[in-house]
Amino acid sequence: MEPEPVVFVVDDDAAVRNSLLRLIQSVGLKVRTFRSGEEFLEDFDPDAPGCLVLDVRMRGMSGLDVQKKLTAMGAPIPIIILSGHGDVPMAVRALKAGASDFMEKPFSPQILIDRIRQVIEQDAETRRQRAERKIIQHRLSCLSDRQREVLDLVVAGLTTNQIARRLSLSPKTVYAHRAEALGKMKTGSIADAARQLVLANSH
Repeated sequence: MEPEPVVFVVDDDAAVRNSLLRLIQSVGLKVRTFRSGEEFLEDFDPDAPGCLVLDVRMRGMSGLDVQKKLTAMGAPIPIIILSGHGDVPMAVRALKAGASDFMEKPFSPQILIDRIRQVIEQDAETRRQRAERKIIQHRLSCLSDRQREVLDLVVAGLTTNQIARRLSLSPKTVYAHRAEALGKMKTGSIADAARQLVLANSH
């Protein structure tokens, strides 16, 4: 069973942390707060689902520094940047580095909650696709070189006879390789096999 998503809040202002804690808890979401980027990174589990609400300017590590560390860890958690009026250029840099959104203080509580819910849903879908990609890549690794070659040509739209001529095989042999490849891919559909190949090669 997938763990419950967590909203991680990192802000060095205790009043802001407590306000966000109450706001996020009031809509039934699980939340954890941290007073510094260092404290958050020390505790963070890269496999934890959810999102990060991150102040861009803090004592010690800035929000940008935290974001860089997460990127280096390969942790794809979605990030909502909070910025003061004078910190908008830093927030824009965070967006260019992959943050999901930024909100300028003071912000609308409802808009923040809506955005948190949206990025949590996006995170869940990303994790679902990542898990499916691993399964598909394992299936592909079980194909022989010839089965993969035939599958690629089938997905490209070639007929059995066209594949047979290209690979100097009999149509019967091509059909056998095709059937074995589709079986290992756990599908009887060329369209689904094509979808799996696209997902396996996506990032």
